[in-house]
Amino acid sequence: MKKLIIIFLLQLTFISPFLFAQTTDDSYARPLKEVLSDIEQQFNIKIKYDEKMIDGKILNYADWRIKPWSAEESLYAVLAPFDYTFVMDNGKFKIKSFEYARTNVSQGEKFLKYLESQYNDKSSWEKRKTELIPCFKEALRVSPLPEKPNSKVILTAKRQYDGYTVENFAIETLPGIYVCGSIYKPAKIKDKCPIMLNPNGHFGLGRYREDQQKRCAMQARMGIISASWDLFAWGESLLQFDGTLHRLSAAHSIQTLNAIRILDYLLTLKESDSSRVGITGGSGGGSMTMMMSAIDDRINLSIPVVMLASHFNGGCPCESGMPTHLCGNRTNNAEVAAIFAPKSQLIISDGKDWSSSVPTLEYPFIKRIYGFYGATNNVKNIHLPDEGHDYGFSKRIATYDFIAEKFGLSAETLKNKDGQYDESTITIEAEWQMYAFGKNGENLPANAIKGKEALINVLRQVGIQE
Repeated sequence: MKKLIIIFLLQLTFISPFLFAQTTDDSYARPLKEVLSDIEQQFNIKIKYDEKMIDGKILNYADWRIKPWSAEESLYAVLAPFDYTFVMDNGKFKIKSFEYARTNVSQGEKFLKYLESQYNDKSSWEKRKTELIPCFKEALRVSPLPEKPNSKVILTAKRQYDGYTVENFAIETLPGIYVCGSIYKPAKIKDKCPIMLNPNGHFGLGRYREDQQKRCAMQARMGIISASWDLFAWGESLLQFDGTLHRLSAAHSIQTLNAIRILDYLLTLKESDSSRVGITGGSGGGSMTMMMSAIDDRINLSIPVVMLASHFNGGCPCESGMPTHLCGNRTNNAEVAAIFAPKSQLIISDGKDWSSSVPTLEYPFIKRIYGFYGATNNVKNIHLPDEGHDYGFSKRIATYDFIAEKFGLSAETLKNKDGQYDESTITIEAEWQMYAFGKNGENLPANAIKGKEALINVLRQVGIQE
């Protein structure tokens, strides 16, 4: 009996002193800050939040929302009325405003278990694919594809470097709207060359940063035609559009169309090999890598870097502004990446961002689907637990090895006398050298539109904007 009394008294320590004064007359209301403090004590956890988000907030039916078996479920129930959610941050529960594109690992796990229950073999999976792929294209407003402008690709003079060349390009992808980038080619071309698309993410300095230049140049030295280009309303696109327009939902469609049009052009080159087409990008470039791999059959090698997660779709509208992930009664990036099966795919993840769950959660899910085709050898995960959110040297090394293996290329020319990959001979260009329209934008075509109003008018004409 004494033991039961002690347990009862211990339980009472988690009950607010105001609890028994509450009734339906006051909707069992309590300050949110007080409720969070009680949850911390009850579950022995730490909760982080901005005081401005919490102070003065009153929660109706507060204690009825607490689930004594789960801190996570309690927090979901307590935060939902304020349109708040939480993420794990160094072992603490961090409260944030609701994010449509992000949940957490436990929610991702539940999502994947649900998806796994929908297909058990190749036939049922193929049925799921036929539901998703057309929906992706419709959601992105690229089905049917907008008519291609009748203009020639703009090319600058080539720069010659050690084992490769670089020339800048500009392609009119929609009337008066241009995408600019650089093409890296082998210095000497004897045979047909594979193609590698390198969509950029939201890393500082965009495609002009050193690691992006090194990656593309090393691919070219390996015998590949490699292309890198600006995000919409970044880089040279700023000559036409203010950077705030990057966060329009239409950026998702424009960037997808840009990638399609760039691949269209690269495949017209007489030295290109249409049977070997790859794509790789990190962060937002990883989002583009997965989606392009899902919707464009011409791609047969895919390397998404530090982006794959079942619980995060990419928070920028250029990654999730259009409702692609509502397709098929909801999908996520693990399922998007799985669509690429049985073709060659390398998934690179790290331990310090949302891709930390890949080895134990998303990769087994994807590998199971590759197993439907008897092709588990075609998918690989390289996880770097001590690294963070970048496309650093160790990640690039992994891509060089994978590309060489799958495209039948030799990577020996990229290595030093000790057999290690050596990027020191790559010339890092100044940003202005990589411009297609001149150092000061002086060569911007006369038909190039400018500003939000002109952009919206074009998007409405081609059916991207309603």
